[in-house]
Order: sequence, then C-alpha cells, then structure tokens
Amino acid sequence: MTRAQETASIIAKHLPQDLQIKDCQLIEEGAPIPPEPPVGHWAPEPKQFFQDGARIEAAFRRYFYRAPPDQTKDSFTILVCHANVIRFFVCKALQFPPEGWLRISLNHGSITWVSILPNGNVVLRALSDTGHMDPKYITSRRPKKLSKRRLNKASQL
Repeated sequence: MTRAQETASIIAKHLPQDLQIKDCQLIEEGAPIPPEPPVGHWAPEPKQFFQDGARIEAAFRRYFYRAPPDQTKDSFTILVCHANVIRFFVCKALQFPPEGWLRISLNHGSITWVSILPNGNVVLRALSDTGHMDPKYITSRRPKKLSKRRLNKASQL
C-alpha cells in the first residue's frame, strides 16, 4: 500500500545500505478475523475475512518465529504496515485471543516492537510509540469526510 511503502522508503534512508528491502503482499492491510465484540461502523463482507485472514495469518507465520538454536546474534525484521495487521500480529504473538485485535488503538506512524527471546518467550516492548513525532502530528483515526460547505470554510482559512 502506498503510505506504507512511502514510510518504508523514508526509514530505509536511515538504515545501512546493505540491508535487504522488499515489498511483501502478505502484510497489506485487510480484515484479519471478525472482531469480538463486533463493531457497527466497520463490517466487511464475510468473504473479506476469509481472504485477508488467510493472507495475514501466513504473514504472521513468515515473520514471527523463534531464532534457530545456532544463531548467536540478535536479528531484526522491520515490517512497515497498517494498523489492522499490526494489531492482529500483537494479539497472536502474545497468545491473546486474536478476535480482540480491534480493541487495540494504534497511532498513525507509530512504532510497535515485539521481541521473541531465545527461549520462545514473547515481549511487547512498545505499542503505538510516537515519541519520535511532534505531538501536533499524532493521529489515530481517519479524518471524517468533509462536507462541501466545511471544505469551502477550510480552504478559506
């Protein structure tokens, strides 16, 4: 998705040049699993959960695993993706009921950090951290669509 790819490009400029960077369709935004409790304002078609859920689950299995026993140094994977995917990953990694994913609120552009220790324990080190951002830019919801009247007023300001 465009915003995630743009953000990944910005992050990549600050990382060593020899790192492998790739797009992964498995972590594209979607509807991972019907949320519990359901929400009235967001109700994808049931087939959307079936399609997206399988893809997002496959992404979780690809990126969340214990290091091999012979690994001696820490390794890191940076995933740049959208909130539904991140929330689902956090629930799965912590072995919380994944249906609760929509109960977690994440800020736009925030950092979530999950560590998988050599013994298999999982630690959530940061969730929706926005300490790197000026507070005036921190948001967590899409802005509501403005009516034509409100758009005209906003353009006059």
